[in-house]
Formats: sequence, structure tokens, C-alpha cells
Amino acid sequence: MRVASGKESVLPPPVVQERYPQSSSRRISRDHAADDAATITSTKRFFLEEIDEERVLPLLSAYCFMTGFINAVCFSAIFGWCASQTGNTFQLSIAVGRFADEEPDRSFRLSDRLALCSLLSFILGVLIGRLGDTIGPKTRLWMACGTLIQTLFTMAAAVSVWKSGVPTFGDAGAGPAWNNVLAFTCLGFMSASMGLQGLMAKRLNTQFSTTVVLTSIWCELVGEPKLFHMRRRVVERDHKMMTIAACFAGGFCGRALLGEVGAACTLGVATGFRLFISAWWLAAPKKMDEDEDQEK
Repeated sequence: MRVASGKESVLPPPVVQERYPQSSSRRISRDHAADDAATITSTKRFFLEEIDEERVLPLLSAYCFMTGFINAVCFSAIFGWCASQTGNTFQLSIAVGRFADEEPDRSFRLSDRLALCSLLSFILGVLIGRLGDTIGPKTRLWMACGTLIQTLFTMAAAVSVWKSGVPTFGDAGAGPAWNNVLAFTCLGFMSASMGLQGLMAKRLNTQFSTTVVLTSIWCELVGEPKLFHMRRRVVERDHKMMTIAACFAGGFCGRALLGEVGAACTLGVATGFRLFISAWWLAAPKKMDEDEDQEK
């Protein structure tokens, strides 16, 4: 083929597309699939690992801190507790006992209604905590997700008390300050979060098992045979003292913050604390096997 100038035109060489053999493409696809499967398996194994309950003392101390922090809110308003159900149970029994009077009092008092609301919500929170038995009560996944549920309950309590418009502090002479539906809703969410927290800590079976009430902790601490062995480290005694100190610190901080910003903002801060604790559980160390412990 010639052009008008008489010179031959040089065409560019044809482009040849290299093709990988079909077997190589399949092998690459299998490698990618294997990598994805390994990643999923590794992630699943990480979340379902059991945590070492003896090495999560800071997290359990944070649970105790939250018990004092949140109870400071409800006691300041209704002179009752959302965590300790001993008093609520006795209060309801006394309310029923009033029917035996010569002139029975059949009124359903506000304090009795609050006690019943707290008790039923606490039981509901414990029932929700039983979901952890299907996953594994000591797994990293359940401890993080369970604490996240506590966070959502606390957030709902903060929104409820904010919308309710009730005062932060109750008058001892006038009785409980929370007297409308949204205030009852707030108490219910707080009590449910405490019930869930109590069961989750109980399932770990440590000296911090009772993160909700301290009566048994005080009995065990004062009755500890090595209570006055101050020159040596006694794990059982020291952990009980940490439980009490954390609850006391939580109550102190909760009441101090309550006087400055009110109930809604205080519960908002509690929501942030619990969200942090939920993420912290993901970093909890796993439980070592006996062979790994011997190697260390």
C-alpha cells in the first residue's frame, strides 16, 4: 500500500492483550476468598474470646463507680434507689401490710408507685441480661454489647427526665419530686440499666460480683479473717475495699455534678461514661489457657 508521496506507510504493530490462564484466575479468586474467610474467622474469634475476669479490675471498678453515680440522681429526687432493691421490696411489703389496719389505707402512694416501678424495671433489666447466656456471659462481645445497652438505657433516662420538667431535688417534707409519667420512665430506664449491670458482673464470678448493693460486701469485708493484716496483700479484702471506694466516689461525683448542671445533664455525662466503658471492654485481655499460663 502506497501513499501519494510514494513512501510506504508503516502501521503500528497490533496490540496483543495478554491473557492469564483460566486456572491462574481461579487460583487468585480462591486466594482472595481464603483471605476474606480468614479475616472473618479471626474477627469472630476475637469477639467470642472469654475475657480474663481476674485482669479486668479497672472495668469492674468503673461499674461500681457508675452504681454510685446514677444512684445519686434518683436518691436526690425520690429518696429511693434504682440499684438496691432491698429497700423497695420492704417498702412494698409495708404498703401491703397497711391493709391489715383497722382502718386500712388503700391509697397507692407516690413513693410506693416509684418503688414498684424501680423493682419491675430492675427485674426486666436482669431478664435482658440473660441474653448473654446464649452468646457467652464472659465473652468480649457480650460485655461490650451489654454495656452498650446500659448506655442506651441511660441515654433514654436522660432524655426522659429532661422532657419531664420535674425538679432535680426533692423536698423531704413534700415527698418525691418525680411525679409524672416521663419521670417514672426515667426511673425505669435507670433501674433496668442497673439490673443488667448487676447480672453481667455477677456472671464474671469475681470479688466484684456485687456491683449493685454493698450490704453483703460490708459483711464480708468486716468479717474477713485477714482484715487487719496491713503489711501483706490480701486479694479478697483489697477488692472489697476497692468496690466500696468506687461506689463512694461515684456517689460523690454524681451529687457534685447534680448540683451544678441538673439531673438531665448528669445522666448525659453518665451516658458518656458508659459508652467509654463499653468500648473499653473490647480491649479486655483474653483468658489464658493452662498451657499458656505455664509458659509465662
